[in-house]
Amino acid sequence: MEPSSIQEPFDLIRLSLSERVFVKLRGDRELTGILHAYDGHMNLIMSDVEETIMLVEGDQPGVAPTVNVAKRKLDMLFVRGDGVILVSPPSRT
Repeated sequence: MEPSSIQEPFDLIRLSLSERVFVKLRGDRELTGILHAYDGHMNLIMSDVEETIMLVEGDQPGVAPTVNVAKRKLDMLFVRGDGVILVSPPSRT
């Protein structure tokens, strides 16, 4: 990937099609999967997805909260764009 081929943020997403990407969502949720499609609202269609949800329990004063991690795998997923915080393309070394 040449840096000159990236002119605007959506170019980076376009170059990540058919690649495994990392997506951070609202509500302490994260996804990794293969990006198949996207639109201008950042709606995403992904396959071979692993979802990670951070569950924070116990907000009592003087007691450290407990963080539990729940994971699940999905064959195909439509992600609504208004929940997307970050999309990270695959690392290219």
